[in-house]
Amino acid sequence: MPDFAVLSFDHGISAIDTQYVRPMLDASHLVVRGGRAAFVDVGVNHSVPQLLAALRQKNLDVGDVQWVFLTHVHLDHAGGAGALLKHLPNATVLVHPRGAPHLSTPEKLVAGTKQVYGAQKFAELYGDIVPVPAERMRIIEDQACVRMNGSEFVCIHTPGHALHHYCIVDQDSRSVFAGDSFGISYRIFDTDRGAFIFPATTPTHFDPDQAHTSLDRIMSFEPQAVYLTHYSRVTDLQRLAADMHACLNAYVEIAHRCADQGEQRIACMRNRMHALLVKRVREHGCTLDQATVDSWLA
Repeated sequence: MPDFAVLSFDHGISAIDTQYVRPMLDASHLVVRGGRAAFVDVGVNHSVPQLLAALRQKNLDVGDVQWVFLTHVHLDHAGGAGALLKHLPNATVLVHPRGAPHLSTPEKLVAGTKQVYGAQKFAELYGDIVPVPAERMRIIEDQACVRMNGSEFVCIHTPGHALHHYCIVDQDSRSVFAGDSFGISYRIFDTDRGAFIFPATTPTHFDPDQAHTSLDRIMSFEPQAVYLTHYSRVTDLQRLAADMHACLNAYVEIAHRCADQGEQRIACMRNRMHALLVKRVREHGCTLDQATVDSWLA
């Protein structure tokens, strides 16, 4: 595995590069407490070798994995769950009640994703989606408490990015595993001003009002760090939360301005949102060439 593939933090937390699309875009987090382990989000089928290699690197056996937290069932977070579970004899998948049906019978989720990417690109990105048996799932209601070898994790429903999204509050590390509810912060955009962040606005279920509320709920736990799927640990959370709220408001304003564009409405929104993010990342001090910036913000 390349040097960047596993980043280690305190409290037994590691970020594993799932190798989805490109390096440092999509992370699975491994949490180890006293010889027991949990994954938070798992990438896609092609990510399974990376996750198993990370277990070996941490001197863990596949039988040591107790939990697989899936913050939501979008395929870059949960697409590899069924395939990974075949290697983890003692693991239980923890999923939002709205997401569980898509894990056990993923045909609708697969069909919708193929409509976006096409069958060939879908196969390249995701492979064959393996269903998760219902008996290996636990439904996570709001404020559910999950324990692992003395550690306690509180799961909170956080709609906005998706209706079936939840976050995990880790009491030991005073951190939150936020999936996409606290946005996207690629390490390539870090400058001497810190991390750059922006919302993850998947069209189908994105709701800006709920996204604002979920951000505030995450911050109400006063975390010292947030772990994002895209990409891993961020701090300076008051600033980042304010940036997220401001960007969400700007997105809503863009949607209003493009509302009368008819068939060009989606293109209008996409172009204006991209221009906004380019402006913001340049103001943040990013000096990357424009082609690189565009590719990461696409």
